[in-house]
Amino acid sequence: METRDMILICKALSDTNRLEIVQMLSDGEKCGCKILDKFNITQPTLSHHMKILVDCELVNDRKEGKWHHYSLNKKVIREASSFIEALGR
Repeated sequence: METRDMILICKALSDTNRLEIVQMLSDGEKCGCKILDKFNITQPTLSHHMKILVDCELVNDRKEGKWHHYSLNKKVIREASSFIEALGR
């Protein structure tokens, strides 16, 4: 993983809502409507947060009809974890 990629991931996770969204997705794919139900934010605000998470590749986005379904990109999660772990060596 490139340093630039890790910077984008760290910036994405520095927001409380985005970190909570990632935690929600840790137990499987969720529809955007289910994510929205948990937060006291508007749909455009959720879209903004999800765009940041998708752009840094932490989250996968799948469209089904008019709904977006989100899941963690486990490959990127593992790479980011390895990057952090290597800092302690």
